[in-house]
Amino acid sequence: MSQPPDGSPNTPLLDRADVRVKHATGISGAFEAFITRVKSGDLGFLPVIVGLLIICTVFQILNPVFLSSANIANLLFDSSTIGVISLGIVCVLMVAQIDLSVGSVSGFASALVGTLWVNQGWPVLLAIVAALIVGALIGAAYAFLFNWLGMPSFVSTLSGLLAFLGLQLFLLRSTGSINLPFESPLVSFGQLLTVPNWLSYALVALAAVGVFLTDYRIQQRRKTSGLSAQPMVTITIKALAILIGLELIVFYLNQTRGVPWMFGLFVCLVIAMNYALKQTQWGRAMTAVGGNPEAARRSGINVTRIYMSAFMICSTLAALGGVLAASRLASASQQAGTGDVNLNAIAAAVIGGTSLFGGRGSAYSALLGIIVIQAISSGLTLLDLSSSLRYMITGAVLAIAVIVDSLSRRSRMSSGRG
Repeated sequence: MSQPPDGSPNTPLLDRADVRVKHATGISGAFEAFITRVKSGDLGFLPVIVGLLIICTVFQILNPVFLSSANIANLLFDSSTIGVISLGIVCVLMVAQIDLSVGSVSGFASALVGTLWVNQGWPVLLAIVAALIVGALIGAAYAFLFNWLGMPSFVSTLSGLLAFLGLQLFLLRSTGSINLPFESPLVSFGQLLTVPNWLSYALVALAAVGVFLTDYRIQQRRKTSGLSAQPMVTITIKALAILIGLELIVFYLNQTRGVPWMFGLFVCLVIAMNYALKQTQWGRAMTAVGGNPEAARRSGINVTRIYMSAFMICSTLAALGGVLAASRLASASQQAGTGDVNLNAIAAAVIGGTSLFGGRGSAYSALLGIIVIQAISSGLTLLDLSSSLRYMITGAVLAIAVIVDSLSRRSRMSSGRG
C-alpha cells in the first residue's frame, strides 16, 4: 500500500485531503493555498457558484421579477422536493454507482401515502413512515442484487424504474389520482408554511457558529497530525461571511413570504448528510470505496455494508421526496415522479460537483445543483419561453459540469492529488 503524500506514516489513509503544503498564514496565505488547489484541479464549488451567478445575472437583466423575494421563495419551495431526491443520488455517486429509479420510487411513495392515508384511513404520520420503510427496503433489494448477485446497479435500478412505475399505476388505477385534504398539515407544509422571522435569523446564526466550530475542530485535528491547516483568521472570516450573507438573504425573503419550512427541512438534511460524509468514519469509508473498492476492502472496510447503506439512503430519500412532492401538489397522481424528475435529480448532483467517477462529492452538491436547475426553469417561465429551451439549457449545463469534472480529475491525477 502506497505511503500517504505527506510522507507521514500516521496519516489516516481515508483522509484524501491530507496533502502537506506550505503552511498558510493569514489571508494572503489562504488565498495562495486556494489558487494552488484550483490549479491542481480541486475546484470545489467554484464552477457551480460562478454558473449560478451568471444565470441569475442574465435572468435578472431580462426580467427584474426574477430576484424578487416572492419568486425566490417559490423557487425554494420547488427546489426542495427534487433536492431531497438528489441528496440520495449524491450517496450512490459517492460509491461510483447509480440509481435510475428514484423518480419512480418517489411517485410510488406518494401514491402509497395517498392510498393509505386517504383511501384506507391511516394516520398521516403512519402512512409517511410506511412509505419511508418501503423506500429503505427497495434500496436494500438493490444492494442485495449488487453485492450478492453481481447485478450492475444500472440494470437493477432500471428494472426498478419500470417495476415501481407499474406499482404506482396499479395503486391509482381506479381514479388516476388521489387528492390530499387541502387543510391538512402535510399540504400546508408543502404550500404555505414558512419559518417565523425570528427563528430564521436564529437558525442562520446557529449555522454560522456550527461552521466555525467544525472548521476549528478540523484545524486542531490536522495540526495534531502535523498537517497544514487553515489559519484562525480564515476560519473566522469564513464564518462571518456565511453569517452576514445568509442573514441578508433571510432578511430579504422575510420581506414577503419568508423561508419555506420545506426548504428548511431540505437544508437540515443537507447539513446532516454533509456532516456524516465529512466528519464520520462512515463518510470516509464512502469516499474510500468510491475511490478504490478493492483497496478499501483490503484496509478493513466492510465494502458490502457501505454499498448497502448508500442504496438504502438513496431510496429512502427518494420516497421522502415523493411525499414532499405530494404535499406540494396536494395530490398523488400517476404523473408524480415521471417526466424530468429522475433526470433532474441526477443532473442536480452532478452539476453541483459530485463526481460521476466516485470518491468525490458533497451533500451541498444537491443543494447548489437543484437551485441552478430551478433557477433556469423559473427564469424561462417568467420570460414565457418554451419548456423545450429548459431541457436544452439544462442539458448543456450538465454536459459542461461533466466536462469540468473530467478535466479536473485529469488535472488532479497529473498533480498527484487524484
